[in-house]
Amino acid sequence: MKNLRLLVIGAILMAVTFSASAQSKIASVDMKKLFNGYYKTKMAQTALDKDKADLRKELKDMAEGLEKARADYKQILDQANDQAISADERDKRKQTATEKARDVNSRQVAVEQYQRQAESQLSDKSQRMIGNLVKEIQDAVAVKSKAGGYSLVVNSANSEAFAYVGTETDITPIVLAQLNAGAPIDVVNPAASQPFNLSTNAP
Repeated sequence: MKNLRLLVIGAILMAVTFSASAQSKIASVDMKKLFNGYYKTKMAQTALDKDKADLRKELKDMAEGLEKARADYKQILDQANDQAISADERDKRKQTATEKARDVNSRQVAVEQYQRQAESQLSDKSQRMIGNLVKEIQDAVAVKSKAGGYSLVVNSANSEAFAYVGTETDITPIVLAQLNAGAPIDVVNPAASQPFNLSTNAP
């Protein structure tokens, strides 16, 4: 069924392409390459990596505090059960242990809540960055497409949707050159791996 669906899609796209080719120019662009090769993508990834490192450090500090509180609670509880001390003293230490238990539970809740909130914020920040980067790339594609007289530009990264995409009308290099013009960091080579979960279905 999947192959049949792809054949149907390919046939439709080819029909549209051949129909439009008599009146318009068609080009292709690899959105995945543009996204990975864009210097701002690398800068955004660096910023996110720093945020993640800060989160890990903060969580580590909180976890260490929690472990210390647990150790203190165990020590106090052991002392509260020490038959060598008076009953009054054991009662006092049991009360202290109860208070320490509440502190341990409070710390545990705080760690879990902080982790959930921080991860949610990082996810939202990542999605905003992706959206902004894709928008900038789409704008750059539009500029180059208009300058080249192309009325239709297909995303060659989504290879399943097309039966054939020629390289002679691939405008990826010129769009990437425009995006990276004046970049403050080395962007000669594209990113080795895709840092964000960018869908190759982007227009």
